[in-house]
Amino acid sequence: MSTITPDIRTEDFSGELVRPGDPPYDELRAVWNGSIDRRPGVIARCTGVADIRSALATARRTGGPVAVRGGGHSFPGHSTCDGGLLIDLGLLKGIRVDPVRRTARAQGGVLLGELDRETQAFGLAVPSGIVTHTGLAGLTLGGGIGWLMRKYGLTIDNLLSVDVVTAEGELVTASEEVNADLFWGIRGGGGNFGIVTEFEFRLHPVGPIVYGGLVAWPMDRSPELMRHYRDWLTDVPDELTTAVIHRWLPSSPMIPAELHGRPVVAVVACYTGPVEEGERLLAPLKAFAPPLLDRCTPTPYLTLQSMLDPSFPHGRWYYMRACDVAELTDDVIDVVAARGLAIDSPYTSFPVFHLGGAISRVSADSTAFGGRTSGHTVNFVGATLGPEGFEAQRDWVRTSWQALEPHQSGVYVNFLTDEGSARIRSAYGPATYDRLQALKQKYDPGNLFHLNQNIPPDD
Repeated sequence: MSTITPDIRTEDFSGELVRPGDPPYDELRAVWNGSIDRRPGVIARCTGVADIRSALATARRTGGPVAVRGGGHSFPGHSTCDGGLLIDLGLLKGIRVDPVRRTARAQGGVLLGELDRETQAFGLAVPSGIVTHTGLAGLTLGGGIGWLMRKYGLTIDNLLSVDVVTAEGELVTASEEVNADLFWGIRGGGGNFGIVTEFEFRLHPVGPIVYGGLVAWPMDRSPELMRHYRDWLTDVPDELTTAVIHRWLPSSPMIPAELHGRPVVAVVACYTGPVEEGERLLAPLKAFAPPLLDRCTPTPYLTLQSMLDPSFPHGRWYYMRACDVAELTDDVIDVVAARGLAIDSPYTSFPVFHLGGAISRVSADSTAFGGRTSGHTVNFVGATLGPEGFEAQRDWVRTSWQALEPHQSGVYVNFLTDEGSARIRSAYGPATYDRLQALKQKYDPGNLFHLNQNIPPDD
C-alpha cells in the first residue's frame, strides 16, 4: 500500500488534520457507498484555498495518491484512497445568493440540498441532481442531470464561472471570458484538471410549489406502461422531466402498509409550469390504468428534490452500471421490463431518465459533456444493507447491463464505475476525449488528479 507522510505543516494549515487512530478518523473516512472501505494516510479538512494549496504542496513532495472529496458520492470510491492524502472539502459550505442578478456562488463542500434551501428562499433554483445529500462539486463537474434539466439544461449549462486550484497550487478563475479552455473542460471533464473551490451559477424561477411526485403500477404491467409512457412523451413540453423506476415499494409512513414490498413500475415527474397545467399533462399518463399509488400532486420543490433520499442513504452497499439509449424501442422496453421483474432486493432499483429538451439544444462542442443527443439514460443500481447478498445484486446489475448492451449509445460519466479507459472514451467520444487529453497535459501533466474517471495526459 502506498503511504504518505502526514507532514502538512500546522502553521500552513488552519483546518483539521485527521490521522489513523484519531477519534474521528473512522467516521470521517467513511463515504456514501458502504462497500468502499479505504484508509487514507491523512484526512486534510480544508477551510479555504490556503489549506488546499498546503495539502497539494505536501502531495507533490511525497508523491502519494491524492483523493478529493466534496460530498463523497462517487460510486467506485474515487473520493477516498488507501494510504494517501484525502483532501476533504466538507467544511467549505459558503453560499451567496444574489436574487436581483439571479446568480448564486457556492463553495466546493456544499451539498445539493443546502444549495436548494438557500436559493428557494427567493423562489429560485439551480438545475441539479435527484438526491439532496449529493455533493454539488462532483455532480456539476460530470454534467448534472436532474428534475429541471429538460427546461433549463444540465447543471453545467448554468455554470457561469469557477475558481480552481491547479495541481501546481495556482488559483485561477475560469469562465467563457477567462481561461475559456479550462472552463470548457471543467464542464463535463470531472475532477481531472484541479480542485474547484467555488462555483457561480445562473438561477431560474422555480416553485416554491411544483406539480410532481410518483405514480406507481404493478410491475407486471411494465411492458404496457412503458409503451404508453413512450407514446405520451412525444407531446410533453420541456417543463416536464420524468423518469421510469422499477423497484419494490419501501416501508415508509408515506406508503400504505399493504403496499410495502410490492414490486412496481413507477413514473416520477416534475413539472415546473403552472400547477393546473401539470395536472392536465399528467392526466393521460395516469389514465393508463388505476395506479396502486399516486403521489403526483402539487408539491413543494424542496420536498420533491428530497423525495428519493430515503432510497439512497449513506452506508448501504451499492454497485451500479449505466448506459444511454437513443430511444425506448420495443426491444429496449422488453429488456427493461424483464430486468425489473428480476429484482430480488428491496433496496435495488433502476431509473430510466428522459433526456432531450434544453440538453439537446446546447451544441456538442460547447462543453465536454457527451450524450447531448441521447434520448434516455439508464442507471442499474444494486443495493444491500451490507455484505450479505451484495454479490447477488452485483450479478443482477451486470446481467442487466449486458442485456441492454446491444442498444447502448453512450454513457453519462457520473454514472461510470471503474470500467476502464475504453468506457471513459465512450462517455466523451473521440474528438472531445482528444481535446480533454490536451487540456490535461496543460493543467495536470503529472496526473496528480487521477482518482476520478481519469483522462491521462498521454496514452
